[in-house]
Amino acid sequence: MAKVPIIRLGTTLLASIQDDLRDRDALELLQDVGLAIERADTRGVILDLSVVQTVDSFLGRLFGDLANGARLLGAQTVVVGMQPSVAITLVELGIELDGVATALNLEKGMSVLARLIAQEDRGGRPSDA
Repeated sequence: MAKVPIIRLGTTLLASIQDDLRDRDALELLQDVGLAIERADTRGVILDLSVVQTVDSFLGRLFGDLANGARLLGAQTVVVGMQPSVAITLVELGIELDGVATALNLEKGMSVLARLIAQEDRGGRPSDA
C-alpha cells in the first residue's frame, strides 16, 4: 500500500486512508500526523476512513492513539466515513474511541471540527460538543 496522503487545508490536516492499513502503514500514519501537526499551526485533523472495510484491535486502538496524540499537540480530531462493519468490529472488540468525534462524511466532519475548535476558543471543553 502507498503512504497515506496528508493534505493541509488551512489549519486542518486531512488524512485520507486509501486502502485497508497494514500495521506498519498505520504506525507511519501516526508518526506522520504528529510531525505534520508539529510543523505548522494545526487546529484540527480529519481522519477519513471511508474506504476502510476491516479493522483489528491494533488498528482500532491506533485511531484512538492518533486522536489523543493530536489533542496533546493542540489539535482536535474528527473521524469521518466509518463503515458500519468497522463500527461493529470496534464495539465487538471493546474499543471505545473516547473523546473522538465522528461524522458520516467529510462535509459533516468539517462542520463538527469547526464547532469543536470554536468551542475550544470560547474556553469550553471540546468533548462537550
